[in-house]
Amino acid sequence: MNTAEAGLLRKHELEASLHQEKKLIEDGVLKEDNPLDTSENFRRLCEACRRGDLKVCQEMITEGVNINARDSYDYTALILASLCGNYEVVQLLLESGALCERDTFQGERCLYNALNDKIRNLLLSYDYSKSSDPLQPLASHLTSLLTREHPKTADILVTSQAVNETFQLHKFILSARSPYFNDKLSQAAETQTWKLPHSIPPQAFATAIRYLYLGELPRDVGGGPGTGFSDADVLAGLDKICKHLEITSLSQVILDSGDRRLARQRRTDEVARGRDQIESWFRSKVLKHRIKTDTSKADDVKWDRSNGIFADVLLRADEEDTEDEGYSEGAPDHLNDQSQPARNALGIPLGSAPNSRSISRTRSSKTSTIYPCHRAMLLRSEFFSAMFSSSFKEAQETPHLHIIPIDCSPAVLEIVLTFLYTEKADFGLDLAIDVLFAADLLLIDKLKTKAAVVISTLGNGTATALPGENSEDELLDIYGILRAAWLTRVQRLEEFAARYIAYRLESYIDDPEFAELVKESAGRISARQETDSIELLDDIRYYLSERFRLRFEDTGLEEAMDEEAAQLQQQQEQEAAVASAGAGTGQEKGGEDGKEPLPQWGSAVAAPSPPDEAVDINTPPSKTTQIEPAAGEEDLTPEDYLAGGVIRTLDGEVAGDEFDRDAMNYQILLGKIEALLGRLKLDA
Repeated sequence: MNTAEAGLLRKHELEASLHQEKKLIEDGVLKEDNPLDTSENFRRLCEACRRGDLKVCQEMITEGVNINARDSYDYTALILASLCGNYEVVQLLLESGALCERDTFQGERCLYNALNDKIRNLLLSYDYSKSSDPLQPLASHLTSLLTREHPKTADILVTSQAVNETFQLHKFILSARSPYFNDKLSQAAETQTWKLPHSIPPQAFATAIRYLYLGELPRDVGGGPGTGFSDADVLAGLDKICKHLEITSLSQVILDSGDRRLARQRRTDEVARGRDQIESWFRSKVLKHRIKTDTSKADDVKWDRSNGIFADVLLRADEEDTEDEGYSEGAPDHLNDQSQPARNALGIPLGSAPNSRSISRTRSSKTSTIYPCHRAMLLRSEFFSAMFSSSFKEAQETPHLHIIPIDCSPAVLEIVLTFLYTEKADFGLDLAIDVLFAADLLLIDKLKTKAAVVISTLGNGTATALPGENSEDELLDIYGILRAAWLTRVQRLEEFAARYIAYRLESYIDDPEFAELVKESAGRISARQETDSIELLDDIRYYLSERFRLRFEDTGLEEAMDEEAAQLQQQQEQEAAVASAGAGTGQEKGGEDGKEPLPQWGSAVAAPSPPDEAVDINTPPSKTTQIEPAAGEEDLTPEDYLAGGVIRTLDGEVAGDEFDRDAMNYQILLGKIEALLGRLKLDA
C-alpha cells in the first residue's frame, strides 16, 4: 500500500503544507495556538506554575494573560505545571481554557512530561472541545432560543413574503449584534413584526440569523429542488442580507468553511466577538439604566412592557445604605433628578415622584437597586427557567414588568447578571462567599464552581502554604467557608477547608469554635452510630499526614529513611549484644580502670540525638528527655530557640533536627485530636 492509498502525505507534501501554514500565520490569517509571549505577566504566570502558587495563577488569568502562550524556551504554563507535579494548578489551567489536544506537538509533550499518572489522567480527561471554547455554553444557549417555544421570550416576528415561513426573534439580540437592527429598533422600539423582502430567500435569512445567535453555520446552504431557490440564489441572497444587516464578517466565515483549522479559528473568533458585542450592549443598556431607590418605594416602580431596552422583567437587590438613597450611581443625571417627569421617551422610569419626601443623608436606611433584564438570558438559571415555565404570577404577562426580589446585594446580583449575559465572572475573594450562595440559590452550577475556585485559589494562594511563609498572608474565615461548603454542597470547598486547617492545625486545635465545628460535622450524619466516623476529622487526618510526609516525598528520602532505620536497628542490636556479653564476664559498671562508662540509649544521663532523617512518622518517636529551660529562657518563643540553634516541638521538647521535630509534632497533633474527641465524648 502506497502513501496515497493510506491517506498519508508524502514528505514534500507535508513540507508544503507546513510552509503554507507558516505563511498564513505570518500574514495574520491564521493564529498560532501557542504564540510566543515575553511579557512580565506571562513570566509571572509561568513562575507560579512552577511553584504551584494558585493565587498568582488566578490573578494572572483574571488579568487576561494568554494561558496557551509559550515562553522563550517553548514551555507553556500547562506543561510547566504538569512537569512540576502541581495537580491543582493543572486543574485550574484546564478549567480556564488551557489546551491539551491529543495528536498535537504541545499536547503530546504535555502528556509525556506529566510528573505522575494522576496529572496525566486529568490531562486526558480534557479533550479539545471541552477545554478550548469556554464561551460554548453561552453560544449554545443563544442558539437554543431559536427553537425554544416555552416559555415564550421572543418579542418580534419576522415573516418571509416569498414563502410562508416565520422567525420568532429577540430584539435585544438583534440590536446588540446588527447595526441595522440597532438603528431601526432604537427609532421604533414598539415594532413587533418585520417583513423579509421578496428577493431574500428564507434559507439565506435563516443562516444570517443563526450567525447572529452565535450558532454553527450549516454546511449546506439550503437551496435545491423543492425549496423554490437554487444554491446560487441562496448564496446571492446571503450576500445581500449580509450587506443589508451590516454583518459583512458572515461572508468571510462561509468562505473559510473549507479549511477545517481556519474554520475552527474563525468560529472561535466570531463567538468571542459576539460575546463582546452582547457585553457592550448589556453594560450600556441594562447596567446603565438600573434604578436605586428606597426599599419602601421599590414596589411602586412602574416599568412599561414597551421600553427602549426591550426588558421584560425587573430584578431587585436590597442593601443597607447610609448614603443618599435617592441617588443612582452610574446612571445619567436625569435619572437622579426627582423634578423630572416620571418616565422618559424610552418608557423607562426616572425615579421617585416629584412630590416625594427627600431622603436624609445621615440616617441609615435600606435601599434597593432594580435592574431591567431579559427573560431569554435569565433562562440560563434553572431557578428562573422553572419560574417562567410555571403558573406563577411572574410568568404572566402584564402591562407593567414584574419585580422579582433576589436575596443578595446589588454588587453580587451584577456579577450574576454579567455571567448570565456574557459568561464572564470576575470577582474577588471579598464577594466570593456571597456569589457562592447566590449561585446556589439560583441553581447556576458553573458560577458556583467559579466561586469555589476563587475561594480555594485566592485564599492564601494555596491551602498548603504554612502561616508566615507568605508576607501577604491573610487569615481566612475558614469556619465560615466550611459551613458555606456544607450548605451549598461543594465538595471542592470542603476539601480545601480541611486541607487549610490541617496545615495550620496547631492554630485551631485548641479553639472552642473548632470543637463546635467538629460537633457540627458529627451531627451531619443522621442516626449517627458509635462506629460512624467524622468526615471533617477524617479529611484533616489525611491532609495532616500529607503535610508531614510532603517534605520527605519531595526530596525522595522515604527509601533512604527506611534503609537507615534498618541500619539503626541492626546497630542497636549489635550494641545490645556487646553489652550483654560484657555483663556476662562479670565486669562492674564502672569498669576495671574506674572510668565512667559511656551513656547508653535511654539512660538517665543524657539522651543522644537520633540519627538525621531516619524518622518514621507513622510510629511514636522515642521518649525525649525534657530539658528545663535555663534562667531567662522561660519567655522565649520557639522562633527564638530556632534562631539560637535549638529545635523544639510544639510542646517545648528538644528535637534532634527538623525531621525529628516534624515526626514528633505529627504525633502531638494526632494526640490532641484524640483528646478533643474525648472531651466531646465522640468516637471517630
